[in-house]
Amino acid sequence: MNEWNVRRVQHVSITRPHGSEEQARQFYGEILGLTEIAPPETLSELDLIWYQVGSDELHLVGEENPNNGNSGRHFCIEVDDLEALRRCLASAGVAIQLVTPIPGRPRFFCTDPFGNTIEVTEIQPS
Repeated sequence: MNEWNVRRVQHVSITRPHGSEEQARQFYGEILGLTEIAPPETLSELDLIWYQVGSDELHLVGEENPNNGNSGRHFCIEVDDLEALRRCLASAGVAIQLVTPIPGRPRFFCTDPFGNTIEVTEIQPS
């Protein structure tokens, strides 16, 4: 066993194209309802948008040629009402992808406007 204890994922960084700030804020701030936080001043020259997700963070990094391809990479957010968010996303025109069920963890996937995959789950008591 190690001397250290890995406690949680502190943040996830995903890509978006430069100039997509408005679209990012609409999807993550308005549709998903995440709270935007300011990146550190020392990183002000970078094209960053950060969000608080519970006690964790989501970092959107502007890149010249973001290439998300068909990778399995994604991040997962846990919500209290999976069906309410599913309805919200559907009403905003976001496609919902049903996936293999996990007992006690109903879930679905969707894609942000930049091709990043998001898993959404609701952890049910056992």
